[in-house]
Amino acid sequence: MSATAGTLVIFDCDGVLVDSERLVIDIDVAAVTAAGWPMTREQAIEAFVGRSNADVIAMIESQVGHPLPSDWDAAWEADYRRVFDELLEPVPGVRAAVEQVMDQGRRTCVASSGSHDKMRRTLARTGLAELFEGRIFSATEVERGKPAPDLFLHAASRMRVDPGRCVVVEDSRYGVAAARSAGMRVVGFAGGITPEHHLADADVVITDMAVLPGTLDGLLP
Repeated sequence: MSATAGTLVIFDCDGVLVDSERLVIDIDVAAVTAAGWPMTREQAIEAFVGRSNADVIAMIESQVGHPLPSDWDAAWEADYRRVFDELLEPVPGVRAAVEQVMDQGRRTCVASSGSHDKMRRTLARTGLAELFEGRIFSATEVERGKPAPDLFLHAASRMRVDPGRCVVVEDSRYGVAAARSAGMRVVGFAGGITPEHHLADADVVITDMAVLPGTLDGLLP
């Protein structure tokens, strides 16, 4: 067994593997504003990027002061599907980066706030699903989403790797906080819509996936 085989690189999905955040943030703003919580694009990035759908709904309900109807976002579903079907691409350079990480002998998986259904669509659309088959974990599988550590600890447990031998690749402050709480190292990815200062608590921040494999050498055995 190689020296790196007992290490695990956990990839977030949206904004790290698939370049989805920049496509949907304006739809998010329109939907939440229509629900009664007016906000700007910057406020939406601050509040929602990295959070599970359940957490987002709870935040909106807290702000508007009443429960949302179960179909509150149905009017926007066609817009989300359209941008995913027509415009979604992998994050530039991420496929080569993942393949290099795997060539190093490191194990990999996905752990995301998104649902399994959403990840099946987006990873298939971008041609990345085959890289992570059988190793995809969702916040729907745990009690608490990010910034709680539950999801990353669940992924490490399922992959049978000690948290101290894991690195998480994240593009949100909530994901960075979750990884830290799980006792894992963190690479912050600021190549999308997330400002670098949101990722200040990461061990290292990168803006280009091409440097990820080399970056891991300084964080894992």
